[in-house]
Amino acid sequence: MSSVIRFSPDLSSWILHNLNQGCDPAALIQEMQAQQMTAPVAQTIVAAFIAARQSGRPTPVDSVEMDEQAQPYIYETPILRPGATIQTADRFVRVAARAERPMLAVLENVFSAEECETLIAMAKPRLTPSTLVDPQTGMNVISGQRSSFGMFFRLAENPFIARLDRRISDVINLPMENGEGLQILYYPTGAQSAPHFDFLVPSNAANHASLQRSGQRVSTMVTYLNNVASGGETVFPEAGWRVSPQQGNAVYFEYCNSMNQLDHASLHASSLIVEGEKWVATKWMRQRRFISADVS
Repeated sequence: MSSVIRFSPDLSSWILHNLNQGCDPAALIQEMQAQQMTAPVAQTIVAAFIAARQSGRPTPVDSVEMDEQAQPYIYETPILRPGATIQTADRFVRVAARAERPMLAVLENVFSAEECETLIAMAKPRLTPSTLVDPQTGMNVISGQRSSFGMFFRLAENPFIARLDRRISDVINLPMENGEGLQILYYPTGAQSAPHFDFLVPSNAANHASLQRSGQRVSTMVTYLNNVASGGETVFPEAGWRVSPQQGNAVYFEYCNSMNQLDHASLHASSLIVEGEKWVATKWMRQRRFISADVS
C-alpha cells in the first residue's frame, strides 16, 4: 500500500539547496524532525530527492509517494576507502574486486599468514558454541542456524590485537573506537551458518539498548585465517556472489546509509564445510563509538 506525502515547494527548494551544498542527508532528516515531521516521512522525502538526483530524473516539487511496505535502499558513496590499494599504518591492502549493490569488496593481504596463525592459537582456548540473539528474550542462545564455535577479543585487548584493530580501521575508514571487539569463528567439517543479516533489526526490543549506546552496525569485514580444502564460501544469495576463503584475504560489505536505511541485499551465509575446517575473524563497525553492555 502506498500513500502520497505532500509538502511545500519551499521545503523542496531547501532540501535541494542543501544537498547541492553537500549537506549530510541525515542532518536534513533531523532538522525536518525538529520541525515536527515524523522520521519515516522525513526519510521518504529526502530519499526521493537522492534517488531522483542519482537517476537523472526531476526532483520532487511538492509531493512524493510513500510505500508503506518498503522503501528502496539508497546507495551512497561507500565508507570503504577508494582505489585499487589501500594504505594502512603498516601495510598495503589490495582491492581485488568491488560490487555496488550491495556495497561489497574482496580484499587481499589484510593479515599475514603469521598473524592468522597467531589469532587462531590465541582464540582456541576461549572458544564456545556460537549463539544468536533470541528475539523474544534478548538472550544469547545456541541455535541450529549456526554450527560454529566462537569467541571475542576486547577492542585493543593487547598490543597484537590493537595493531589488527587499527589496520582494519584504516581500511574501513572509520575510527577504531567504532569497532566491536574482533570475533573469531571456527567452523569444523560439516558446519555452516544460515542466511542472516549483520545489522541490528530496530523493531527487535532486544536491540534497543545497543542501538541507543552505539548506533547501528554499518559494515562488516570477514577475514579468512586459513585456506579451506572444500566449501566454506561466504555466500550473498541476493547479489549472486560467492567468496572463497583464502588465508589473509577478506570480504567487506556495507548495509546502513546516512538515513539509517538497511540494505537487505547484504543477506549472507557461510556455506557447508565439505572438507577441512574454516577460521575467520569478523569485525563489525558502528555509527559511533562502540559501548559494550558490560560497561556500566
